[in-house]
Amino acid sequence: MIPTPHNASVCRMSRHTRVQHLITADENSLTELEVLLATLPICSTGRVFIEIPDASWQADLVIPARMTLTWLDRSVRSGGPGTGRGCVAGEALSRAVIAWSDEMLCTADDAPEPDGTRIFLLGGFLGTADIVDHLTNDLGIAGGGIHTPERFGLSTAR
Repeated sequence: MIPTPHNASVCRMSRHTRVQHLITADENSLTELEVLLATLPICSTGRVFIEIPDASWQADLVIPARMTLTWLDRSVRSGGPGTGRGCVAGEALSRAVIAWSDEMLCTADDAPEPDGTRIFLLGGFLGTADIVDHLTNDLGIAGGGIHTPERFGLSTAR
């Protein structure tokens, strides 16, 4: 089979395979996020979750048309259930991504192909560590396909 070049014409084809993306970020990784988004093909699908301290951090981001962007404003979210606390950094992001992944990600048993989802976790360390643990331990997703900032030292090659 000869590979087809990836261009705008190919993206419009109904049979074109689209890889799903799961991307997370926070207020400290917005620049990294913009660089990543700029490298995605226009036909990319998936979800982008961004946790921010308050609504003033929301910015206009260019994302592929088939992707959904969710802003998670910590100032209007509560902390752990029953605690009465405010939402701490990483908490809204990990809760949202874990809930979404439980419902939407294919696990090892039902994935249509081995490269079904590309995962880029750019948010803060605590939320990212919780998400990686859930994806690998609870959902059985191969750690080698989860991309995290090297500075976190999270070994995802399980």
